[in-house]
Amino acid sequence: MAVINVHQRTIPAPESTVGTLLDGLAGPDDRLWPGPAWPRLHLDGPLAVGSSGGHGPIRYRVVGYQPGRWVRFRFSAPRGFDGFHEFTVSPGNGGSVLNHTVAMRLRGPARLAWPLAFRWLHDALVEDSLDRAVRACGGTVDSPARWSTRVRLLRRLVHR
Repeated sequence: MAVINVHQRTIPAPESTVGTLLDGLAGPDDRLWPGPAWPRLHLDGPLAVGSSGGHGPIRYRVVGYQPGRWVRFRFSAPRGFDGFHEFTVSPGNGGSVLNHTVAMRLRGPARLAWPLAFRWLHDALVEDSLDRAVRACGGTVDSPARWSTRVRLLRRLVHR
């Protein structure tokens, strides 16, 4: 089963400003990752090709990084997530576009785990991250992301 999951937001700031958010991922001053509501993104070193880490049960390795523009993480867990997720920064009308993409093939139990649980939690986390990026760049979020009943229930089950 193939998954392509894309989230993007136009941010009223230059690419260089949005790019600094990307470059701060997993660092001590991370202004992109939506903490403390979500498990912290951590890496075993600075954001660089070869660094390993993850968040919650999701594990990955940095396989591509162009500072201020693009970072790609290849999944290593959970089992059956064969692919990557990435953030990109590009020019957009009135600012920059921050994009998050997951592209993977699902095998085994992941064929059920993604559509029943991970997808919903992932979508909520990424939307919270994009809201945070807009605010960090001085913008206003007109319609902040809201967690669905399903997301609130899944979070309660996971945090027991």
